[in-house]
Amino acid sequence: MTRAPAALAETGVVSCRLAGTADELAEHHRIRRAVFVTEQRIFPECDVDAHDEDPAVCRVLGHAGGLPAGTVRLYPLQDGLWQGDRLAVLPTFRTSGLGGPLVRFAVATAAALGGQRMIAHVQPANERFFVRLGWVRRGGIEDYVGHPHVLMEIPLREA
Repeated sequence: MTRAPAALAETGVVSCRLAGTADELAEHHRIRRAVFVTEQRIFPECDVDAHDEDPAVCRVLGHAGGLPAGTVRLYPLQDGLWQGDRLAVLPTFRTSGLGGPLVRFAVATAAALGGQRMIAHVQPANERFFVRLGWVRRGGIEDYVGHPHVLMEIPLREA
């Protein structure tokens, strides 16, 4: 498994790393299910899709205070373009400051793997968060997985 830049892996009481063990992958999926199925009801039963079967997919697990608290998934699309998605932080950890490190870790990982830019379909309420992290909106409101989202992009070499 490819290693992400260590400098972004640890930031105080929060940390991020690529999920590699069966237990870490189970936590990754548990957090996604808790946020996208149970809490937000974006998916009716399960948020797992064909990307989860792709060996090129990177799954990031974030910890806050030593506990699994958040996750993000990223994967290559084509010609240096990567997509980040399924960014999720459990409600009790949303004030821990884990969201930014998860996004920065995903961006740094995609860049380290040769990516040139990254896109994400972001819920409109989270657009300002991504802008603060250096992302730019591309276009208007779109339908993504049946819900309103905005397409955001960041160049990876400058990130």
